Amino acid sequence: MAISETFVPPIIGIPEANNHALTPSTQGCGLCMGKAKKTRKFAAVKRMINPNDIRLKENQAKQQKKEAEAKEKAQRRVPQVASSLFLQHNDALVPPYRVLIDTNFINFSLQNKLELIGGMMDCLYAKCIPCVTDCVMAELEKLGHRYRVALRIARDPRFERLSCSHSGTYADDCLVQRVTSHRCFVVATCDRELRRRIRKIPGVPLMYIVRRRYAIERLPDQGAPV
Repeated sequence: MAISETFVPPIIGIPEANNHALTPSTQGCGLCMGKAKKTRKFAAVKRMINPNDIRLKENQAKQQKKEAEAKEKAQRRVPQVASSLFLQHNDALVPPYRVLIDTNFINFSLQNKLELIGGMMDCLYAKCIPCVTDCVMAELEKLGHRYRVALRIARDPRFERLSCSHSGTYADDCLVQRVTSHRCFVVATCDRELRRRIRKIPGVPLMYIVRRRYAIERLPDQGAPV
């Protein structure tokens, strides 16, 4: 018995009108099953945001920081004037005078054979209390055995010891910072650079050595004549 026609079962998802066009050779082909792959367009790239776009969070933070810096520069900051100052006159400087001693002031006093407390009293005509900070003591200890006499003088019990809470042992910055916050000291130093920095602070007198004796600068009474 001859078979005139091969039976083709209907395929789900394909209209019956097209079922007769399928042959047994095409039934198992993957082209007729599932979705067809889309061809990618030529030179198509994924869209990316510009790294310098303002919408990014890190760029927003940078912009805010830049605006804050510009605003801070635009503000004029005037340092607060000490209440003890009347123009250039400092009312806080009264006997007994507290004298902040620098490292080189002790060394030059030894070279000129000057006694510190006696020379200060002869200069200011009043009682004086020498004050030594921790930074000055650290500098004298670092100088070694050669300056042992200066270190022994700095450890005199008549000297007042001032503790330092900042980092580092640079005495010049320590003295400038202390007299800026407390205008009740006389600074004794022979360092020209330190004296130039102290002169910018109003109401802080300077003591140094001239002609083998102590001289005072910027004190209202001016002390003894040089």
